[in-house]
Amino acid sequence: MDQLRFDGRVAVVTGAGGGLGKEYALLLASRGAKVVVNDLGSARDGVGKSNFADAVVKEIKDKGGVAVADYNSVVEGEKLIKTALDNFGRIDILINNAGILRDKSFQKMSEQDWDLIQAVHMKGAFKTTQAAWETFKKQNYGRIIMTSSNAGLMGNFGQANYSAAKMGLIGLASTLAIEGAKYDIKVNTIVPTAASRLTEDILPPDMFQAMKPELIAPVVAYMVHESFPDTGVIIDSTLGFATKAHLVRSSGTPLRKKPSDPVTIESVKEKWSEVVNMNKAKHFDKIADVTLNLVEKLQEFEERSKLDSTRESYWTTYGYNSKDLVCYALGVGSSVVNPTDLKFLYESHEQFTALPTFFILPGMVMESPVIGEAMPPGKFADFTNILHGEQYIEFIGDFPGTEGEFTIRNYVVDVLDKGSSAVAIVNSEVFQNRELVLRTQQHIFVLGQGGFGGPRNSTQAVSVQDVPKRAPDAVVEQKTAEDQAALYRLSGDLNPLHIDPNVASAGGHPKPILHGLASLGFSARHVLAKYAGNDPTNFKALKARFVKPVLPGQTLATEMWLEGKRVHFQTKIKETGNVVIAGAYVDLKNVVKDGGAPAPTSQSVQSSGSLKSDSLFAKIAEGVKANPDKAKSVGAVFLYNIIENGKTIKQWTLDLKKDLTVYQGEPKTGKADTTMTVSDEDLMEIASGTLSPQVAYLKGRLKLAGNIMLAQKLGPLLKSDAKL
Repeated sequence: MDQLRFDGRVAVVTGAGGGLGKEYALLLASRGAKVVVNDLGSARDGVGKSNFADAVVKEIKDKGGVAVADYNSVVEGEKLIKTALDNFGRIDILINNAGILRDKSFQKMSEQDWDLIQAVHMKGAFKTTQAAWETFKKQNYGRIIMTSSNAGLMGNFGQANYSAAKMGLIGLASTLAIEGAKYDIKVNTIVPTAASRLTEDILPPDMFQAMKPELIAPVVAYMVHESFPDTGVIIDSTLGFATKAHLVRSSGTPLRKKPSDPVTIESVKEKWSEVVNMNKAKHFDKIADVTLNLVEKLQEFEERSKLDSTRESYWTTYGYNSKDLVCYALGVGSSVVNPTDLKFLYESHEQFTALPTFFILPGMVMESPVIGEAMPPGKFADFTNILHGEQYIEFIGDFPGTEGEFTIRNYVVDVLDKGSSAVAIVNSEVFQNRELVLRTQQHIFVLGQGGFGGPRNSTQAVSVQDVPKRAPDAVVEQKTAEDQAALYRLSGDLNPLHIDPNVASAGGHPKPILHGLASLGFSARHVLAKYAGNDPTNFKALKARFVKPVLPGQTLATEMWLEGKRVHFQTKIKETGNVVIAGAYVDLKNVVKDGGAPAPTSQSVQSSGSLKSDSLFAKIAEGVKANPDKAKSVGAVFLYNIIENGKTIKQWTLDLKKDLTVYQGEPKTGKADTTMTVSDEDLMEIASGTLSPQVAYLKGRLKLAGNIMLAQKLGPLLKSDAKL
């Protein structure tokens, strides 16, 4: 690795007479920087004077470096910067390291103790940085370090003055990072823990010896190097270890049920657990992003309130990724033995996609309170007395991508009285990016809770359909594995009935039974392969009734009848002849019988605004024009599918074979030699060198189709300048 140098740079380091500051000064000088070594020479509490700065300057000069001493107080920051300009004519780096301690419990702390700490830490950093700011702006370059502390991040007994100042420096750095961005002034914060004059009487002797300042100095030196990519970050470092710290916000929650309700003390208490739930906490870089997020949340709240105005709803979220899709596919019988199943099992497959029945899972409400709350007075529902009776799913918009998050509205549309039992009909509307993408309906039998005088039927129910009274047009058989239920439960249904022999025995079964939805997944796969070209985007809707349980190891036989674009089916156990799924059907967009031409599998490209990678392709276009011979030597056509949440949102073509052009869209003539599918963020990381293409490929973040080896020829054209 090339050595990072500071030749031609001028650095000012405050508090550089010892400890961390001294190590910063020595390291920067050893790498070519000219250093202003500032130090008052006082003790830890700011009292006294010594010539520490002179000793450091001498050490730098003895090693062939260039340095001058400065004895000014940081509160007179303009004098420090004047020392740099008078001696070296410029300043490039400012490390605000100077500090003192006046530790006392809060009640015993004097105003002088408070003011002196604020003056040295906060005002000192303000004055010194402000004095250098104009120079940084004029030269369009500057690197600034603020020094905070874990006492500032988390508080520490006896350091109220110090903690306040150190947290204040983080706010100062965050704002200056914003103001300095367009001038290439990068402002960052170090949170060091090291042996120094400030910690010599505080840390245990062994720890004091181990916490050498020279273990932190390289971290700070990199943070002030011209190649450092970040601004506004907080880096905590000690003992040769470094980590990033930042503030995060919880998802939060509305404090009322509908916009017209008042916010009360009681409603706040009721919602408090959601307010402080950090499971999906998120970091925001800008106040504008926080405001935008709040506006989106309030709009979502209003939209939900309108939907909930007719009936009470239970809202949930569901996130998924490629691993979830693969695990589900294995759970419903997909196998590498069948080559056509590979696109459901291999996340880097050029046509990797989800099985349609996977999207039943987000709407599963077996454990939610929505059923219990809808039961008539005196009746109850919990996991001990409910069974999954029927299932419906219908796709409304584009087929969902291979990763993302859904927001689901669940609500009971009817509760039926079937005599000894009740049936709750539960609808689920599944949204992605606030667009309705699919809906499901479940019929949940609540055993022993009938007899309340309710209706036996409902106009809200999606009905099953009897199969035609003729021999099936096709039958597909597949044996389930003995471990099928153990595998399928990894997709989320952890009911012990499917894994625990004792629970299964108590329920009257010889061994744990297979999930009904697993059996349905098998049958839906059979229909998909037989009549839909094995293309999930051809799948419109499905309805099924669960009749009897299946034991792992039994063979499922899916009998199918084709009528128009509807495939009726029922599923039997081959060994017993028992029907386990009845009255079922799949509605297709197009019928593609097996052996026929498969349905198109390419996803429609959604319109998208400006992306970060647009600048990359613009740069590549410039490179092609500037070096046509190099571009033509590649001799291939490349198609980039830029994806978001697994869906293609933009396409770019690099024609380096004939026309030597770079343009948005698919190839105008012929097919691409190599197709690459990657997200906008990942492509920019690959181009900037922070993500290896090989690593991206192995992790499924970069998918390749066609002539994979040709992709390696793109390296010189894809590498971007740091400024990109």
